[in-house]
Amino acid sequence: MLEQLVSGAAFGAALAATAIHQPDIIVAQMSFRNWHMVTTFLTASVTSTLLVNIFQHLGFLHLRPRNYSTLGLFGPLDGNIIGGLLLGSGLAISGSCPGTVFVQVGGGIRSGFYTLGGAILGGLLWSGFLRPTFHGRARPTNEATVAKSEPLSLDEQIGVGRTVTLIAVETLLSTILAAIIYLASPASDGLVGPMTGGFLVAGAQLVSIITRKSLLGTSSSFEEVGDYVMWAIGRGVRPKSYNTIALTAGMVVGALLVSLASPSARVVPETAIQPTRAVLGGSLLAVGSRMAGGCTSGHGISGISLLSISSFITVAAMFVGGAGVAAVMG
Repeated sequence: MLEQLVSGAAFGAALAATAIHQPDIIVAQMSFRNWHMVTTFLTASVTSTLLVNIFQHLGFLHLRPRNYSTLGLFGPLDGNIIGGLLLGSGLAISGSCPGTVFVQVGGGIRSGFYTLGGAILGGLLWSGFLRPTFHGRARPTNEATVAKSEPLSLDEQIGVGRTVTLIAVETLLSTILAAIIYLASPASDGLVGPMTGGFLVAGAQLVSIITRKSLLGTSSSFEEVGDYVMWAIGRGVRPKSYNTIALTAGMVVGALLVSLASPSARVVPETAIQPTRAVLGGSLLAVGSRMAGGCTSGHGISGISLLSISSFITVAAMFVGGAGVAAVMG
C-alpha cells in the first residue's frame, strides 16, 4: 500500500505543480482555446514511452499492451470508442478527468468535490449494472480470446519491428508537440510550465515503475469503490484489490502538499462549473473510462507508452467527444 501512496503522491504533486488540474484549463483545451493540457500530456507521453520501453528492454518490466475493451455491440474496440466519447464528454462538462479530479480535491477546488461525487456514482452504476450487462454481451469475444486473435500493439498491427514503430511514434508525437509549442505558445498559471510539468508527470511514472513495477492509471478506483459498495450490500464478492484507491488517495495528499507549500498554487480562477454539471460530468468520466478500460493517464500516458492500439483509439475518441460537447455548449 505504501508504494501506491508514494506513486500517487508523486503524480498528484506533478499535476498540481503544472496547474493542469484547473477546470478552466481543461474546458478551454476541449474547445482548443488553450493548449496547456495537451502540451503537458504529450511531453509526459513522449518521455514515459521512452522510460517504459527502456525498462521493458532491461527486463525490469514485463507489461503487455492494453487489451481491447469489448462491449459486444459492433466490434472488438467498441468499448474504447464509446467509452472514449463519453470520457471526452465528461472532460468538457466537468472540467476534470479521472486523475485530475483527485488533484482538484487536494487543492480545494470546489467543483472537484462534486465531480468526484458524480464519478463515485458512475462507478456504482458501472459495477452494479453496466459491467454485468456488457460483459454478458461480450462473453463470446472476451479479453483472453481477443488477446490471442487480435494484435494489441501498433508494431504487431503493422508488421514492423518494435524499435522502428517506437521511433516513428516518438517522432510523430514530438513533431506534434513542437508544432503546438511553436504555433500556440502555451503558458501555465502553475509553478512550472507545461513541458516541465510533463517531465514531472513522467517522473511520477518513473516512481511508479520503480516502486510498483506498474504504470499509472486512476479510473479503476471508481470501479473498486463500486465493487466494495456492491459487496457491502450483499450483491457481490469481496474485492481483492484497493490498489488504485490507495494511489488516488496519495494523489490527494500530493496535491494538498503542493498547495500548502506554495500559496500561488492555491490561486485558482473562478470556474463556471456548477454542482449539477460537475456531478453529471463526473458520472460520464467514470462510466466512460471504465467502458474504455482506462482514462487520460491509463490510456493517454501509460497505454500509449506500451504502443497499445486500444489506447490510441480511446484518446482519439476522447478528443472527438470532448470537442463535440464543447462546441455544442459554446
